[in-house]
Amino acid sequence: MYDKLTQNDIKKLQEEIEYRKLVVRKEAIEAVKEARAQGDLSENFEYYAAKRDKNKNESRIRYLERMIKTATIISDASGEDEVGLNNTVQVYFEDDDETETYKIVTTIRENTLKGRISNESPLGRALLGHKKGDRVYVQPAAGAGYYVVIQDIDNTTDDSTDTIRSF
Repeated sequence: MYDKLTQNDIKKLQEEIEYRKLVVRKEAIEAVKEARAQGDLSENFEYYAAKRDKNKNESRIRYLERMIKTATIISDASGEDEVGLNNTVQVYFEDDDETETYKIVTTIRENTLKGRISNESPLGRALLGHKKGDRVYVQPAAGAGYYVVIQDIDNTTDDSTDTIRSF
């Protein structure tokens, strides 16, 4: 599911791997050493907690490395006047008579609470490639759907505040 990534996604994943290897790993190893030095390991909760945290970090590193290895690189380039990856789109929902603003991102950076929707979600998929003023049909399930109108597209791609989701 998380196999379509942009070059920027790959870069952010590599940065997280580096941070986890150089900073988090050292801290976790030190925490295990300190807990082990406290003596009896059979009833040492701190030791088991430190080992669990260390293993969790190593698991995350392996997961991210596997994600990069199996990723398909996709382009985030789009036309000046069309919806593409990393574009912010203002959408009018006809049925609800409401306007919402979303940023279209890849699945690993989606966060609906912050207004970032996946390019693979029904709404994201429907909006991609359309232009301002287009009336687009969104079909979340077979036999069900709704119309939206694209009111505005912002092509600035400042994703310095975007983060990669933890799983």
